[in-house]
Amino acid sequence: MRLKKNMSQKDKLIRVVVSFLIAMLYYYNIISGYFGIAMMLLAIVLLLTSFFRFCPFYKVIGKDTNIEKE
Repeated sequence: MRLKKNMSQKDKLIRVVVSFLIAMLYYYNIISGYFGIAMMLLAIVLLLTSFFRFCPFYKVIGKDTNIEKE
């Protein structure tokens, strides 16, 4: 099964930057506890979706930001 890309390069870059910022906030103990763990899980999800350029939530709502069509 091949996932159809539904995320643009710009969207991918934003997700990577947000994930990096969350990781830095967690590393420097600015966010911690259960909230920090939840944010780190969110960062992991953002990184995974940016790696595959496929967002399941976009699929559910019918959004497609990918300019390059396969």
